[in-house]
Amino acid sequence: MSARFEEIDWRPTAMGEISLRRRRDPLSGDDVYEVKLGDEYLMSSLFTTGEIELARIGLAALSEGPLDVVVGGLGLGYTARTALDDPRVRSLVVVDTLAEVIDWHRRGLVPLGEGLANDPRCRLVRGDFFAMTTGEAQRGLDPEAPGRRFHAILLDVDHSPRHVLHPDHAVLYTRAGLTALSEQLLPGGVFALWSNDPPDDEFGTVLAEVFTDTAAHVVDFDNPLQGGTAANTVYVARRRDG
Repeated sequence: MSARFEEIDWRPTAMGEISLRRRRDPLSGDDVYEVKLGDEYLMSSLFTTGEIELARIGLAALSEGPLDVVVGGLGLGYTARTALDDPRVRSLVVVDTLAEVIDWHRRGLVPLGEGLANDPRCRLVRGDFFAMTTGEAQRGLDPEAPGRRFHAILLDVDHSPRHVLHPDHAVLYTRAGLTALSEQLLPGGVFALWSNDPPDDEFGTVLAEVFTDTAAHVVDFDNPLQGGTAANTVYVARRRDG
């Protein structure tokens, strides 16, 4: 049994101080893993439904395989793990800007880490997803194959299109940014985005200007900290065939 609270790792980064913590849930007795950036909670293994549904809903929009997939944002690995659990997925590139987070997985400091790091279909890539898709020097989301396109891109980095972790991310959620992202997809490919906010009509309108078959799925889940339920949003959109 673990100690009641443990800070597993702490490091300064260009985005601020990041820490990985483990605590024991007093009700269930289970270990809960949490990631903080400065004083802000980024993710918790207590709330994984949204991350799981991002991959499940996004890939469900594709009827055939095999599939080549990108996940933007590694976090605790739940989106990547769910993608790899889909038997149609033959390759997965996971892009994260923080080498520290990738290192946690490779060292097995988080529960899903070793399984992701050792899966031959999966590559963990350090990189700035936003610069790789919308930057002036962008060469695509696979550093080993510039210009490669994918069947699906699943993105979970910012809190929402309106609440971004860094000002440079905001351009992605504009028409120009989404157009650049769509060019990373094969015709008919799918873009799926996690958001902590309710469906945003303004963003949905911009999304529909670039993509087709757009939808905003509300994902409900239990909230044991506050009681009752909470909700996330998963946006799904398809690249036009033209």
